[in-house]
Amino acid sequence: MADANPVLVEVTRGSVVESCHRGAIAIADAEGRSVLALGHVERAVFPRSAVKAMQAIPLIESGAADAFGLGDEELAVACASHGGEAIHVAAVRSLLAKARIDEGLLACGAHWPLGEAEARELVRRGQPPQPIHNNCSGKHAGMLATAAHLGLRLQGYELPEHEVQIAIARVMSEICGVHLDRAQMGIDGCSVPTFALPLNALATGFARLAGAHALSSPRRNAAQRLMGACFAAPVLVAGEGRFDTIVMGGLAPHVFVKGGAEGVHCAALPELGWGLALKLDDGAKRGADAAMAHVLAALIPKAQGVLADYLEGDLRNWRGKRVGRVRPSAALLDAVAELARCHDFAASSVHR
Repeated sequence: MADANPVLVEVTRGSVVESCHRGAIAIADAEGRSVLALGHVERAVFPRSAVKAMQAIPLIESGAADAFGLGDEELAVACASHGGEAIHVAAVRSLLAKARIDEGLLACGAHWPLGEAEARELVRRGQPPQPIHNNCSGKHAGMLATAAHLGLRLQGYELPEHEVQIAIARVMSEICGVHLDRAQMGIDGCSVPTFALPLNALATGFARLAGAHALSSPRRNAAQRLMGACFAAPVLVAGEGRFDTIVMGGLAPHVFVKGGAEGVHCAALPELGWGLALKLDDGAKRGADAAMAHVLAALIPKAQGVLADYLEGDLRNWRGKRVGRVRPSAALLDAVAELARCHDFAASSVHR
């Protein structure tokens, strides 16, 4: 397996490695220069929900956000993979109401709220989940608002040929500096297009989101407004106790972070001018969270305290007894230690 990605995260039981997660990590600056390349970062990956902030940029650039008077909460939920909690549903409904759009137009499909309490409450009331509970409903509400403001048809806004989706693809192509090939387009779980692109290009895109000079002033302002909304209302981006909310709740404005399905996680690091993109081959969220936590701990002051639970990585059984660990591999530890050394960071969190 000479072309295999390295192991990034190991899962132990006792002293034995029981499972491992292979993957790749790219860190780049806004000019596309590589800061860290671990694994096959040139391979194309579907970014999935990690790029929701990019997908929301037309909501700002079109003038829709200002025309409808959208505030931080509506903008944050437009970038969210939310849990379907009451606070999330309320924010999505507020966005739709301000844009005078019927909830029935949401094309994301329905699934149960991610939180057990919210799902149980729907069952108790004898109500099935609705599209508003879908973790992508905020993104879809933003797309509908963009279409409404531009006078475009609302039905079919999720289709690749719709003007809103064409605008989103253009924005992503320009920010990441790559041509998005229709031959490498898929359909996401929420029914909108998703384009595969190289992991290092995705890292470059997030470096540009971080506010670097590579973006035009209007687009830079749009990106900063969206990230600022997520910093102001991090619980709307994911939910209580979830990784992205914990990171931005404790480390804003030093880190903007957004996960996607199938083991993708990305971050913009404004003070460093870097973007970070990682992908776990097996799609495991636990591996992506652990890898992201250890990289952030090496680069961002105070990250060790905010991410202590992820860095410790305790694996516990149903009685609460520690039986193993989810830990970074030697390859990941060596890579982030070398990165920290080369850039003179305090890498005291990087340990075996």
